[in-house]
Amino acid sequence: MRLYGKRPVLERLRAAPKTIRALYLKQGTDNPDVARAAKAARISFNSVSKPEFYKLAGEVHTQGVIAEVAEFHYTPLEELLKKPEPRPCLFLLDRITDPQNLGSILRTAACLGGVALVLPKHESVDVNETVLRVACGGENFAPVALVTNLVRACELAAQAGYWIAGATAEGKEPLHTADWPTPLAVVIGSEGGGIRPGLEKHLELTLKIPMPGAALSFNVATATAIIAYEITRRRLAP
Repeated sequence: MRLYGKRPVLERLRAAPKTIRALYLKQGTDNPDVARAAKAARISFNSVSKPEFYKLAGEVHTQGVIAEVAEFHYTPLEELLKKPEPRPCLFLLDRITDPQNLGSILRTAACLGGVALVLPKHESVDVNETVLRVACGGENFAPVALVTNLVRACELAAQAGYWIAGATAEGKEPLHTADWPTPLAVVIGSEGGGIRPGLEKHLELTLKIPMPGAALSFNVATATAIIAYEITRRRLAP
């Protein structure tokens, strides 16, 4: 896999330098911060001519920085469920197929902290190069689990003491007034199809985001960010 751009590469150099297999800097590009971080992490880098660098980059905007890295490491769900207090909020993402959306969600999870993502193996985008580019280093700070079946993941989370909530347009509880227990697992459905019926059966609480403005709908990444922020705000409230 490759990381493109200053921020994703800098965060990887600081957080997980051992996962970097090769680092390329384009000649004539001002990237002293990347070079310093690489030296601090004892990672050698290749200064590459513009023609050779463009061969590596293709059409991707890179800011003159490319790193070849190890394949993304998923955290086993069982490991997430065993984490001590304060336990992370789980976001179970049902049929999120756009890598831009997943990358944005991963970045949000990293910024807020205390959030972990759970993806199904089927009908879902995995953590690929586009996701990493949009996440801007978020993959280093927010764990992601990959499971065969989200229904089974809900069952395991419930057995581990999690309450299962879902975000739906017809949700019964407005987000800002809902009273939810912890630890919490939130199912997020696809933009087109919502949450599948098989998952809906496991919901103990349904949430909705108030929209007093235009009768449109939130992008799935935006909706997830709003819910994650409200959960974090309450967690940090005195």
